[in-house]
Amino acid sequence: MLVLGVDPGSANTGYGIVRLSPKRTMHLVECGVIRTKARDPLATRLNEIFEGLSDVLSRHKPDAMAVEDVFYSRNVRTTVALGHARGVVLLAGERAGLPLHEFPPAVIKKAVAGTGAATKDQVQFMVARLLRLAAAPEPADASDGVAAAITLLMQAPFLAAAQRASLAS
Repeated sequence: MLVLGVDPGSANTGYGIVRLSPKRTMHLVECGVIRTKARDPLATRLNEIFEGLSDVLSRHKPDAMAVEDVFYSRNVRTTVALGHARGVVLLAGERAGLPLHEFPPAVIKKAVAGTGAATKDQVQFMVARLLRLAAAPEPADASDGVAAAITLLMQAPFLAAAQRASLAS
């Protein structure tokens, strides 16, 4: 199974492609960040995110997509801009025909680091450990995208069993 994980942001959208082998080991395929210019109009930035993710989707053709859910900032403007970026990310996944899975940040942190209150450094450290990497993916936004993919892959056996059960009934 190949999963694209995305950490949406209007300035930096992190992503990671992780493959689950038949032996249930995870391997990093690619990760990175789609960067936009803060001075560009929001519509231009959203288009850059959409095109960047569409490129990743067409190159790798993942089986599913995991997206970090909105966190609520004290700054309403930041939360709204993040919502726009998430919308574009979800649209790219929907257009690619992927099953979309959304996870709150605390769920991703708990799945990867064992606690929903983990710091960015702790998440990066655990991503590197889980994928047997010499160093954590950089920058942190890319590592967060990888963490979202790992979260879905850790839940994949449960999701598959639930789907089989719903088809059987």
